[in-house]
Amino acid sequence: MIKAFYATRQWALWAYGGGLLLMSSLWLQVQMTVALNTWYGQFYDLLQNAASYKDNPNEGITLFLSKLISLSYVRAGFDGEPSFVVIAFPYILLAIFTAWFTRIYGLRWREAITFNYVPRWRSVEQEIEGASQRIQEDCNRFARIVESLGLQIVRAIMTLIAFIPVLYGLSDKVDVPVLRDIEGSLVWGALIVSLGGLVISWFVGWKLPGLEYNNQKVEAAFRKDLVLGEDDKAHHADPIALRGFFGGIRFNYHRLYLHYGYFDAWVSTYDQFMVIAPYLIMGPGLFTGALTLGVMVQVSNAFGKVHGSFSLFLHNWTTITELRSIWKRLHEFENNLDRYAVPAPV
Repeated sequence: MIKAFYATRQWALWAYGGGLLLMSSLWLQVQMTVALNTWYGQFYDLLQNAASYKDNPNEGITLFLSKLISLSYVRAGFDGEPSFVVIAFPYILLAIFTAWFTRIYGLRWREAITFNYVPRWRSVEQEIEGASQRIQEDCNRFARIVESLGLQIVRAIMTLIAFIPVLYGLSDKVDVPVLRDIEGSLVWGALIVSLGGLVISWFVGWKLPGLEYNNQKVEAAFRKDLVLGEDDKAHHADPIALRGFFGGIRFNYHRLYLHYGYFDAWVSTYDQFMVIAPYLIMGPGLFTGALTLGVMVQVSNAFGKVHGSFSLFLHNWTTITELRSIWKRLHEFENNLDRYAVPAPV
């Protein structure tokens, strides 16, 4: 799966050149989010002080609009403070390109895996059950999940690199007993709650990969009988037999959904708590004058970015579960290809 794309000369340009292009694009996007976080602080400080412009509202309105839609930063040769549109519009264009190219990248990876398997499969003498599904469906699903999850992982790493220093610096504004004496307390707080959430998620969802794997097995048995029935309805696709197959599907899905219910309940509870976590830490400082509304919003945004990156695996647990199941099936298929391969003539 990995070697077919990254360890062959045929796909080296796509694998490494395309990967470098994607990482460069992601890095630019992360830098724009850092700039946007700085903009949040300035903009919300302006809103907090809006009442001070009541004697000269036109000045306040002009400043307000300049923060949102001014192009003076571009006209001044990228000097000064960029407005929202100057940051957001390039980000949107770059995000569109990144999403498009990521899909193309995933398609090329699927092509590499598929045509690595096909000649090996054609050369084996013994029939490998489910080979067509492995080559067509699982290769497709593997590439699509890796395309999405891989992009998120790289983005998360870059976000941590960019935002940890920001959040570390903002930790000086913490005015809560105990926490204010800990250097970089916001970073440590985000790390602890994220790792704690991940550990709990592991225990809550530890049965899911096995259930997903079993689910694919019962689905494959049902599908196989239907496929055989296309050519021989007299001996296959009997309604009674199909009901038996579907009974296995129903039983497994009920178990799967039950465990997903536990997991979803935990993740929803965790996410709702994390909405208020930065406010619990920083909120008191608003009333003691230790920070402004702009800083509060900056902290909330930066904390969310860092925590979101740390919690990537928690929020993608079901996707990772599916990927582990696919990986297991493809790995089993590769082992069968090697086991039944025809020895090369001496």
